[in-house]
Amino acid sequence: MPEEETSSSTGTMSSLAMEAMAERLSNLSLDTLYFPRSIQSSATTPSQRKSIFLDLVSRDPSIFLGRRAYLEKLVCEGEYFSDEAMREREPYLHREYVGKFQDVSGRGMARPGERWSETLMRRSEEARLVQKIRQEQMMLGVDKREWVGNEGEEEEEEMEEEEAEEIKQRGGEKPNGCSNCPGEEAMDHQVATSSSRCANGRSTEGAGPTLSEGEMQDQMDQFTYIMQQKFLSGEDHQDLDYSKIDEDETLDDRWLREANQDAEEKYFEED
Repeated sequence: MPEEETSSSTGTMSSLAMEAMAERLSNLSLDTLYFPRSIQSSATTPSQRKSIFLDLVSRDPSIFLGRRAYLEKLVCEGEYFSDEAMREREPYLHREYVGKFQDVSGRGMARPGERWSETLMRRSEEARLVQKIRQEQMMLGVDKREWVGNEGEEEEEEMEEEEAEEIKQRGGEKPNGCSNCPGEEAMDHQVATSSSRCANGRSTEGAGPTLSEGEMQDQMDQFTYIMQQKFLSGEDHQDLDYSKIDEDETLDDRWLREANQDAEEKYFEED
């Protein structure tokens, strides 16, 4: 305890505090931790994860603490870790955790007070994000039927095959008695397509199964945690200037004040 107090007063972190922090983080569930792909294979056990965390904070704890303080600032401001902003930065990851469970039908619709030019720009941006998701799915070898926007096509194809088989069994005659009614055939297909998607709870872009409010919040919490870990590990360099964050000494002071306050509150709670 004296060692930690001395370290806090001088603006540094003691080896004991580093060890405790790394130990605590390493014992968290792997599902709630994010590691860059380059080191995921070497972070499968708590001991491996502890070594990684300890190396991170011991190399330059002031940078780690400064980013942690800046993270809290971003969380309080609300915009950077909003659903829309995180989807913009990581569209595929957002889809896997949250997007495929959301109702996406309103993304292309005009919003109240929005000018038509703004609606068109937003639709263009949405198309770009969808294309980015598809590229990621292609790279990962995802089944084409599961690509964003393609869900439900398998059911439609099956219905078309069943209809063709039924027509064949009736000697080429449509179920309603018309042997050659292209207009009605197109209408039947349209109705069948809409019915299939509605029956499966899917929008035109193929939203996944509906989750309860609590389950949806859990998914969002997991996704947000991963995005926060990405920020801490320096992977948001395309969106943020890490040099300004890491060189801002006021962030270290802010974190130390908050850490001391938390320690005092914990001390009095235990008493």
